[in-house]
Formats: sequence, C-alpha cells, structure tokens
Amino acid sequence: MLKERYLTVPIAEDLQQKMVFVGGPRQVGKTTLARALIGARFKKAAYFNWDNKQERQRVMASEWPGSADLIILDEIHKFKGWKQFIKGEYDAHKERYRFLITGSARLDIYRKGGDSLQGRYHHYRLHPFSLGEMANRKHEIEPFKELPIGPDLKNGNLEVLERYGGFPEPLLSQNERTLRRWHNERNERLFREDIRDVEIIRDLGKMQVLSDMLPSRVGALLSVNALREDLDLSHRAASHWLDILEAFYYPFRIYPYARTPFRAIKKEPKLYLWDWSEVHNEAARFENLVGSHLLKLVHWLHDREGHKASLYFLRDTSKREVDFLVTIDEKPWFAVEVKTQDEMVSSNLRYFREKLKIPFSYQVLKKGNIDKLSDGIRIISGDKLLSGLV
Repeated sequence: MLKERYLTVPIAEDLQQKMVFVGGPRQVGKTTLARALIGARFKKAAYFNWDNKQERQRVMASEWPGSADLIILDEIHKFKGWKQFIKGEYDAHKERYRFLITGSARLDIYRKGGDSLQGRYHHYRLHPFSLGEMANRKHEIEPFKELPIGPDLKNGNLEVLERYGGFPEPLLSQNERTLRRWHNERNERLFREDIRDVEIIRDLGKMQVLSDMLPSRVGALLSVNALREDLDLSHRAASHWLDILEAFYYPFRIYPYARTPFRAIKKEPKLYLWDWSEVHNEAARFENLVGSHLLKLVHWLHDREGHKASLYFLRDTSKREVDFLVTIDEKPWFAVEVKTQDEMVSSNLRYFREKLKIPFSYQVLKKGNIDKLSDGIRIISGDKLLSGLV
C-alpha cells in the first residue's frame, strides 16, 4: 500500500519547468508525497510548515538552505500575503531552486487580487486512494474512447475501500475504532485550525453542525434553503459556509448538465464527500465512491493532460435522472448509472444515451461479477470499471 502516489512522477517532471501547487483534503498524503521527492527525485529538499513557528520565521526571512534544490512550503496559504511572497521568491531564485507548494485548501482560488501567479505554476489536486491506484494501474485513458476495463479483482479491495475510505491512515489500519477516532480528530482540526486560520466565522460551532448534516444529504439534490431552515441561518450564510467547506475539500458538488436539447433543471447540485466512509447509507456511500473515482479521473485529465474535463449529472423536468456524466469541452463522453445489484438496464440511462447521443454508457453494480452489453449499455461490476481508472 505504501507505494509511490499517482502524482509523484508528474509533479517531479513539472517542477523542472515551473512551481507546482498541490491542494487536497487534510491528511490525504500531501506531505508524504512531497517528502517522497526528497532523495528519490531531488538531491536535497528543504521542508517548511507554516504552522511551525520556527519554520515560519525562516520562510519569512527567506532562509533557504544553500545545499537544497527543492523548497517545499506547506500550508503557506494561511499567510495573507502568500501570493506576492511566493511570486517574489520564485522570480528571484527560479534558476537555483524548485518550489513545491502544498495546502489543505484550494490553492487556485486563493490567488484573487494582487499580481497573478498565472503562468508560473501547475496546479494538482491530490485525491485519496482509488481502486486503480491501489492496483497500480497506468493511466492510458483517452477522451471519447471507451474506458479501459480493469481485471477481475478478487482481493476484496473494493469492499475495504468502500468501508474505510481512501485516506491513507484509516485505509492502512482497516480498524473500525481507528476510523472513528480519525474522523473525529480530522474534522475537529479542520474547523479549529484550517478554517479558523484563513476565514472569519462568527459561529464556528453552528458551521460544524452544518457539516455534520451533509453525510445524510449525499446523492440527493442539495437544497440550501432546507439547510438554512434547519439551522436558522440566512441563505447567504448557509451558502457561504458550503463554499468554504468545499474550498477545504470536505464536500464536493456536481451540477446538472445544462447543454441539452430537453428541459433540464438549472440550479440544484448534488453533494458528495471527499471521504465517503462518513456516509452511513450503503447505496449512497457506493454512489459517492463511484463519484469520487470519476472526479479523480476528471481532475487528472484537467490538471495533468490539459483537457477541459467536467463531471455532471443528468436530470430533466420530468425527474428522469442519471447519476454521472463526464464531458470533454462540454461534449458528453460517457454516462454512469450506479446500482447496488439491479442488472436490468436503467430506462433513464437508455433515454439520455439516445437523447444526447452519449458515446459510452455504463451501469455499475456494487455486487456480482458481471460485464455484458445490453442495448448499447455496458452493465459492469464496480471493481472492473473502477480499477481501470486513475
């Protein structure tokens, strides 16, 4: 399990040309990935964590070790003026040092105002372990071609991944007590350290209650108004808090595909969690797991390959719905409907496939060992489809 992460080689390559920013949820393995570059890819690196007072002082004094060739700055986005600082250091020292910036917030949105860093960095989003990464699959995936199907796995990795999530610590332990304690400690630190350090929230406790409500909303249309009423908040506050939680990689939202020849709903997104192991409902948890794998694929295609890849769901005013749609340049590539064990082809999937002329459609089953084609729709077990992805 403790293998080279899927982004290690791409990051090492990109560092030869520009700075690299790596964002991702707390404890997803960003620091471990960064440290793995030391020795293996670079002769010597200097690691600085903004949360450490002594290291913070050395950063602000630009005390870079003369023997280092890689500078790693962790959580520096908590410094209000970090964009200008990094820009200055990079422009002054880019011939001598490589700069790797990591953080548990969306580093790409914290560059508003001031001089832009545009053109000076590549940005990656590090995801939890997926079935393909656990199987050490190579990423030979091309837009508008059929997805590569993984081998018939009988190692139980899908069940382990679904139960314990893809974050390294609980996944490696595979222990229920460790998982519960890890959830508690991670979420506490998310609010008391990460969010508090960069956002002004008057009622952090109520915001935490909001986050506690989200696992039960996974897979359903998300009504901000319903959350607002439950918590006695203004619509603006509830919406703002959701944006903050998403910026810190707690939930992610996907939106209905609107470029359609039929009447599609325009507003409400569906919500999922980066850590699907927090979802108690079995069907919703499996749907979340599949959605997370597809988001990882979309981010890989965007961050590494430069494709304008997006993840949506399909729903029209007649309430016909398909769980996921992946597009390239806003053009449908493939659709995925998630089922626990129903092998009967989804009528909604068939309808949207024909209506939008979707090249490939998959009905993914949690249980069973199946891979067959029916009415142009591939009915396939989750381990076969997901192990072929990133």
